[in-house]
Amino acid sequence: MQGILYEEPSIWLFLLVTVIMGGWAAWRAGKAVAGSWKPAWTLVPYMMILGLAVRFIHFALFEGTLLTLQYYVVDATVITISALLGWRNQRANSMARQYAFAFEKTGPFSWRRKAA
Repeated sequence: MQGILYEEPSIWLFLLVTVIMGGWAAWRAGKAVAGSWKPAWTLVPYMMILGLAVRFIHFALFEGTLLTLQYYVVDATVITISALLGWRNQRANSMARQYAFAFEKTGPFSWRRKAA
């Protein structure tokens, strides 16, 4: 997978910077957007900017390439997925908490209408 998904000599650097650090920031951003009741598509521009920040961390700390489309797309895709999961988790929490009379939470990312 090296050379396709990441350029560092070890997958652990990719997991640390992109998945853990970038993913956590994206998860929190997704929860913030969902908390303000904005639609999920509004996350995309934010994640493109966060993808540049993740790419910069690879460059500044681990001598990665700064301006490369392939690795930017990989980083942006990973963090966008994390942001969408955070958005969905927060939306499920909000629906079950604020509309407890009508909905119940069925999992970390889902809710359903209560039976009559």
